[in-house]
Amino acid sequence: MGHQFYTLGAFEYVADVQIIKGRLEAEGIKVFLRDENTLNSDPLISNAIGGVKLMVYASDREEALEIYNEIRSYATDRYGDLIVCPNCKARRSETYYNRKNLFYKLFPFFEKKKYKCLNCNIITKP
Repeated sequence: MGHQFYTLGAFEYVADVQIIKGRLEAEGIKVFLRDENTLNSDPLISNAIGGVKLMVYASDREEALEIYNEIRSYATDRYGDLIVCPNCKARRSETYYNRKNLFYKLFPFFEKKKYKCLNCNIITKP
C-alpha cells in the first residue's frame, strides 16, 4: 500500500527545520525531509531546488498542522511586534521572497523583503 504525503513547509536550510521536526516526532508523527541530503552536501543550491521540504503522512496532516502552527515563528517588525495583515488584520505573516527573476535567484540578498499573510495569502511590502 502506497502512502500519500503532505508537505507542511519548505525551508531554505536544513537547520531551519530541525526544531519543528523534533517536536513533531516527539508527538509521534513520522517526519520526512525531502532534499535534506542534497542540501547538506551543497547548501548553495537551496533556492534552485526549493529548499528542504518538511513532509508528513497525509493521515497525520491535521495534527501536524496544528503543532506546526503552534510553534512556527511569524514575521515581526523592527520593534518585535507581529506584522499585521492590511487586508484581514491577522497576525500570521511570514517573510516572503518571490525569486522568479534569474538575478534574484543568483543574488537573493538583493531582493526586497515582503510578507505573505498565512490567513488570506496577500503579499505586502513593509
